[in-house]
Amino acid sequence: MTTATLYRSPRPDPCVSFELYPPRTPKGEQTLTRTVGALAEIQPDYFSVTYGASGSTRNTSRDLIGRILSGTPVTPLAHLTCVGASEEDLSEYVSSLLEAGVRDFLALRGDPPAGQPDWRPHPDGLTRASQLVHLLRRLATEHLGSDGADVSISVATYPGGSYDESGRPVVCPNDVSALLEKQAAGADFAITQLFYDARHYAELVQAARAAGVHIPIVPGLIPLTDPNRLRRMVELTGVAVPPVLLEHLDEAADKEEAYRRGLAASVRLVREVLETGAPGIHFYTFNSSRAVLDLLHASGLR
Repeated sequence: MTTATLYRSPRPDPCVSFELYPPRTPKGEQTLTRTVGALAEIQPDYFSVTYGASGSTRNTSRDLIGRILSGTPVTPLAHLTCVGASEEDLSEYVSSLLEAGVRDFLALRGDPPAGQPDWRPHPDGLTRASQLVHLLRRLATEHLGSDGADVSISVATYPGGSYDESGRPVVCPNDVSALLEKQAAGADFAITQLFYDARHYAELVQAARAAGVHIPIVPGLIPLTDPNRLRRMVELTGVAVPPVLLEHLDEAADKEEAYRRGLAASVRLVREVLETGAPGIHFYTFNSSRAVLDLLHASGLR
């Protein structure tokens, strides 16, 4: 069963999935091993594995995917970015994953490497995620024949974090247009980038459906248990965290109290998103299991 199939079939409970990234240090390797084991025990629907800027973690990403395939019963979903690589290079890498048994991909445009002001995209590369979706569809057919139609391709979408003067969440029309373009290219479902207000997800889905997007849109969330991490995510994504949430966490007597407050806020967000009709939740774990497992238990998802 591919990840796309998960969202097509009726089921009694929402899908649950986790994002992991390749370890960068020996200590990170040990932490990841424990995390994968702990998360696999609760039988998630899939693990997604990130792919660094311009393929900077290509080999370690492939190694992690292989470990998930061989060492767990969980389906791996391979991230892939097109910025910075030639079409030939991407084709070779995708072919190696297909040959290894990977049938699930997340097609991303990707960002340029940080700290390289003179960086330029590859002259023979792709510039849009929709082009990468087309490439994946072609390669799946070339390698798998009629079975290539069963390869699952997901894409990213962006709820944003801005509001109008009345306090209503605002959806960027360009983001909806980009999602429609990815759907036309052959995407099976979309996973959102971070947001902290369930109304942003609801508004995105409403705007997308009005524009003709029919593929499932899966909310991507992080546990709201670490105020320092939340602030770092603002720097990385540009999506603001509600000031009242940060104040609530900062006013806690200690880290454990902040954790409990953040966990309660996370449970509320999960429940609000599911009440809008979300088909599941994709959790950004930062290679740590405690917060997501506590959140799953507290919200009744597992």
